[in-house]
Amino acid sequence: MQQPAQHQMMGYDRTSAMFSPDGRLLQVEYAKKTVKQGTSALGIVCKDGVLLVADKRITEKLIITSSVEKIFQVDEHIGATASGILSDGRMLIERAQIVAQQHRITFDEPVDVISLVKDICDMKQFYTQVGGARPFGVSLLFAGITNGKPELYMTDPTGIFFAYKATAMGEAETELKEILEKQYRDNMPIEDALKLAVRALKKVLGKEFDIERIDGAYITTKEKRFTKINKDKLTRIS
Repeated sequence: MQQPAQHQMMGYDRTSAMFSPDGRLLQVEYAKKTVKQGTSALGIVCKDGVLLVADKRITEKLIITSSVEKIFQVDEHIGATASGILSDGRMLIERAQIVAQQHRITFDEPVDVISLVKDICDMKQFYTQVGGARPFGVSLLFAGITNGKPELYMTDPTGIFFAYKATAMGEAETELKEILEKQYRDNMPIEDALKLAVRALKKVLGKEFDIERIDGAYITTKEKRFTKINKDKLTRIS
């Protein structure tokens, strides 16, 4: 008697365009679980800018660490990082780069962070309702400066987004958020936020922590320019 029900559930399980009887899109839920298995990343809004720090999770000794990129420049004033299926994230970030370039050419001004986030989320949402396609298995953190104000947004596979003062995603999301909730301050400068982010990753990674695994970038409200954090600075902080 149970076998037909199991086959019926498998039908809902295999398509992203069909709701299950209890109102769930199972493929979308699986995509969100994929993000939970991805590498950890943090974003922190500071009094003088916004910061992104991420774990590269380099597991092979012969990999050239500089070839592994986890934080990407989207525009002069916007950066992004991904957690989940990084090939999905790379494609979405490349789309964001094109949207930012098109906005500059069309309007002769930098794109607002929120406009860019909405465009990417529209694309994510579209793939939750198309037969024959799967949802994007990636969450993205977008950090940037709009009208002199630092902003941080997180998008998930459903196409929803939220603005944050500080947040984390990936395999250690829960532990990292607990640390941020306890230690984050609204008036902390980028330097202090970077120390907090590295300490947090060091705590959750434990014996696996290696400064070679850490990627970071920031955008200041003064310069409004995406800047990668060099290894020497990360080493001093750790």
